[in-house]
Amino acid sequence: MKVALGVTGCIAAYKAIEVMRGLQKAGISVQVVLTRSARRFVAPLTFEALSGQSVITDMFRSGRNISIGHIHLAQEIQLLAVVPATANILGKFAYGIADDFLSTLYLSCPAPVLLAPAMNVEMWRHPAVRSSVDILKKRGHSFVDPEPGMLACGMEGEGRLAEVDVIVARILEDLRQDTSLAGRRVLVTAGPTVEDIDPIRFLSNRSSGKMGYAIARAAQSRGAEVTLVSGPTALDTPAGIRFIQVRSAEDMKKAVFEFYPESDIVIKAAAVADYRPSELAGDKIKKTGQPAILSLVPTDDILAQLGARKQKQVLIGFTAETQNLLESAREKMARKNLDMIVANDISSGVLGADSATVHVLSPGGDALRIENCSKLEIAHRILDLALRVQSLRNAGSH
Repeated sequence: MKVALGVTGCIAAYKAIEVMRGLQKAGISVQVVLTRSARRFVAPLTFEALSGQSVITDMFRSGRNISIGHIHLAQEIQLLAVVPATANILGKFAYGIADDFLSTLYLSCPAPVLLAPAMNVEMWRHPAVRSSVDILKKRGHSFVDPEPGMLACGMEGEGRLAEVDVIVARILEDLRQDTSLAGRRVLVTAGPTVEDIDPIRFLSNRSSGKMGYAIARAAQSRGAEVTLVSGPTALDTPAGIRFIQVRSAEDMKKAVFEFYPESDIVIKAAAVADYRPSELAGDKIKKTGQPAILSLVPTDDILAQLGARKQKQVLIGFTAETQNLLESAREKMARKNLDMIVANDISSGVLGADSATVHVLSPGGDALRIENCSKLEIAHRILDLALRVQSLRNAGSH
């Protein structure tokens, strides 16, 4: 497969080098196209030295005009990715302005397009830029939206280029054209649960929900009908899937049991509270200056109950441990009648990160270590293994 990587004039242009390297590691051929402004931030020689091939920098260049370059490249590639995409290039693409190689390539390109914008927060919010983004999204182009954070201009807000591993994973996802889950129903849980103590206080945990949301996105991209049951998170609701918002462990149990019978693959990535207060105080508990005792009772073990009722479903659990990772995971997998379990060592404080190292275990098999990958990549690996389990089960029933 071949990707054209457009790089435009922005301080984040240097990160396109890492994107190129990430794609190369995945076996993708990359043709870099640098705009004139991009060359002020990063030299073509850097890309050429690391990619082993020439970089396109000009519309007209000696030796490149025997064939019409932008047309030839447009027919070769399976995806056009622009990282970073400035306000200028978004406007050109939206309104059909073709005054350099990259913008002309865009108009000639029948392949899918992915855009990873980066710019000042006020530019990103400007109506002109929002209009360009809306136009390009309506054309069906993929976006990896900028993230909030400290910007090069010294301001803070949304506009920083998304993390490299997120961009690379999204490009690989768009290239997959994978329909391996078509016709299957996938149920995913994500995020923490919240157990109320009084009207303003609650018990919860540090789960960000990123892994579960990544699994839901990955399953959707492979053609599945996805239901995502999520506790409270700061993540955007994924478009195009059935989304069930819950709060407590009891809420999650009710939602999961509603959709479990119809599901083919069930992936319980949520961090469900093990305990809840024995009773909810009707009024705010006042501070008295004396030690307070909070009485807790166990919540229902949703995963164990699903394992006891399992019929056609491939049931996958998650476990987060600070010690004895694999031993604890194997014990939980056997006790809860799981087909697979994903074990995550959280002793190094990885909760909330965009990438992780996990171990995937199945009964009778060795632990598969997936090391330092984006959560979207991990999600696809988990789904690959789930399909294998399902295939083996179907073969054994005949």
